[in-house]
Amino acid sequence: MNLKQMVGIEASKYVKDGMIVGLGTGSTAYYMIEELGRRVKEEGLQIIGVPTSIASKKQAESLGIPVKTIDEVSHVDLTIDGADEIDPQFCGIKGGGAALLFEKIVATYSKKIIWIVDQSKMVPALGKFPLPIEVIPYGHQQVLQRFDTLGWHPILRKNDNGEVVVTDCGHYIIDLHLEKIDDTHKMANQLDKIVGVVEHGLFLDMVDTVIIGTEEGVKTIHADKN
Repeated sequence: MNLKQMVGIEASKYVKDGMIVGLGTGSTAYYMIEELGRRVKEEGLQIIGVPTSIASKKQAESLGIPVKTIDEVSHVDLTIDGADEIDPQFCGIKGGGAALLFEKIVATYSKKIIWIVDQSKMVPALGKFPLPIEVIPYGHQQVLQRFDTLGWHPILRKNDNGEVVVTDCGHYIIDLHLEKIDDTHKMANQLDKIVGVVEHGLFLDMVDTVIIGTEEGVKTIHADKN
């Protein structure tokens, strides 16, 4: 069993009967959704899944997990998702899979959030992983130029065929190659004020629990939110 599978199975233990569960996106969340599908089938687990991407929705439906959109539920009890980087303050970068907007909406309306990662995602400071920014296609060149002027080393995300990556919402992603973010809250505030930016991949002060896959096994750490 690989590390991603290990943490995916561990995280699914937090899901109880009757819960509305935010289903994350990405290679680690994939295993968590697989395990929830197994529990629905074999243990009769009764849940409603709120997927954060078209890919997660398709996977959940194929496993027999009933799904609803964030607008069809009153709240989300627990969201389980991956992360691209997590710092010691439990702040993270997400959006490597281009699903950050849906992921942040679902996370915002969740009572609890668990991130599932392997050890390599735990970092002393955020920024080595390029920071994804979701932007509206109209005017994206202007936004790109603005980022460049600010010294943020922006690159418009393209796929292997050289085509611009389009998100599930029809937006583009600009990745900022920052190396290190000195002040994550300041950076988030700056990005929030730039017209054309729909959302950014800084997920700050949101997560409750991180489940980490290490060579020695699964390690669970809890954020002190006081």
